[in-house]
Amino acid sequence: MQAFWFEQFGQAAAVLEQGDRPMPQPAAGEVLVRMHTTAVNPSDVKKRAGAFPDLLDTGPVIPHSDGAGVIEAVGDGVSPARVGDRVFVYQAQHGRSGGTAAQWVCIDSHRAPTLPDSASFEVGACIGIPMMTAHRCVTADGPVTGQWLLVTGGAGRVGYYAIQWARYFGARVVATAGNPSDRALCFDLGAEVVVDHHQPGWGVQLREQLQGERVQRVVDVEFGANLPEVIECIATGGVIATYASTRVPEPTLPFRTLMFMDLTLRLVIVYDMPETAKQQAIADTQAALSADKLKHRLSAVLPFEAMVQAHECIEAGGTEGCVVVKVP
Repeated sequence: MQAFWFEQFGQAAAVLEQGDRPMPQPAAGEVLVRMHTTAVNPSDVKKRAGAFPDLLDTGPVIPHSDGAGVIEAVGDGVSPARVGDRVFVYQAQHGRSGGTAAQWVCIDSHRAPTLPDSASFEVGACIGIPMMTAHRCVTADGPVTGQWLLVTGGAGRVGYYAIQWARYFGARVVATAGNPSDRALCFDLGAEVVVDHHQPGWGVQLREQLQGERVQRVVDVEFGANLPEVIECIATGGVIATYASTRVPEPTLPFRTLMFMDLTLRLVIVYDMPETAKQQAIADTQAALSADKLKHRLSAVLPFEAMVQAHECIEAGGTEGCVVVKVP
């Protein structure tokens, strides 16, 4: 089968190889998926660059966690009725070497849920990390109905879906975005107030626009950098759910301030969230997609041969939507 893989860490152009790899066969409990699309996420390019030094200890890695396709065969213990199912694949290259940047992938049947007919394979490739991370951030700490919920980086891959999930579950949404077009996008998704996170003092500005009210929940894309501003606009007893801290990788916490505000900090990574949370995210995603309740932002849909470009696009930054590669 055709695939991309890497055998050493480094820049995409230097280490990503394209060619033939052995065709996988489904073991017990697994399905064989003929991939139609594969998505490139920040975690994928970080792995390729060497963020996990032991990743290559067992040999070459076919990258990418997310994608979508059709089940062509099943292993023992999986219903033959699944053959022909349109599915999305998530966490394919988590704790193993076989990701979705290939024509076929074998994976646990639970990691290949049904993709509603109303969703394209391109949309299916956006579910695993962006949609499920956003779902977890919004829902992990109880109902949000009627609460003010802040999404920082509301036009980003996760933030874009976090605004929609928050609205889907009845929250009132405010957001931050760094340019006029992204702020307009956040308003279009349902945010009632949007401020510029490049402006110093945006936390106070947000509180003022809410006429002194504070937000009860925060979904945050840059925890270390944003925390001082978030403290200015979050309510006592509030929750910060964060999934990244790139600019300040090892934040220093103002412990007394957080303690006396009785704040809860939730750190989210989709791979290791509870299985019950994964299954709930899948069920809600399938229902929302079937009802056409979610919008999607695809920054690029590239041919398979442009895999290096897809990785470089994510690494360069400034790409807010999902980057998807078609599999031949």
